[in-house]
Amino acid sequence: MGGINKFELKKSLKSLGRIRTWQLLIVLILLLFIYATLLRFDHIKMTDLKAEVSAADSANNDEEIASSIKRLQEFVRSHTVINVIEKNGESVITFGTGPIYLEHQYERKAEEALTRAEEQGRTDENPNGNVFAKAMEVCRPLAIQNGWAWNSQGYLDCMTGEIAKYPTTESIEDTFMATLPSTALFRYDFASPIWTPTLSGFVAIVCAVLLIVIIVRVIIWCILRLALIFIRK
Repeated sequence: MGGINKFELKKSLKSLGRIRTWQLLIVLILLLFIYATLLRFDHIKMTDLKAEVSAADSANNDEEIASSIKRLQEFVRSHTVINVIEKNGESVITFGTGPIYLEHQYERKAEEALTRAEEQGRTDENPNGNVFAKAMEVCRPLAIQNGWAWNSQGYLDCMTGEIAKYPTTESIEDTFMATLPSTALFRYDFASPIWTPTLSGFVAIVCAVLLIVIIVRVIIWCILRLALIFIRK
């Protein structure tokens, strides 16, 4: 063993055991509990900010929507936020907010676009008259009856189907579909970094270092024990 005797190996084991590994494990468990608590606080804050966005959307306040979206984005980008979302019928863990839909704002903008299209239809020189108004007379009662939103597939199919009934309306049908705003403009999904320079981030570093120390100690202890078994007296 290159001059290393059994006595020296036992001395090394004794010095290694001054701080017990189980003591380090207890400290690690306590730190992990603190880390999980801090992550929980960040998640609650993110949920509250999402609720503010939803409330602003329900109130149809565009200025407050923009302000609440900005506050949510800034918080998520500066904190580690772990979230569980539904994706394809399964619960998936993600870092960030998950999809956020401004349904009321979209419906309002879509209705405004349809109103403009209807007004434009009144001035169009079309032998069939205002086909937008005629289509809405049929589809709006069906939308109320079936609970269709302005962006629902049922309402869109009804409108395009009614418009297609009139001759010389091919371009009008395309105009109707182009008039509706894209749903992508009303969907947000803010990602969170895995690590941030916050209290939870520094606790995570301490946990990682402590875990590495425990693993190294266990490896060294195993090596020294094996050496004691095979070393000659």
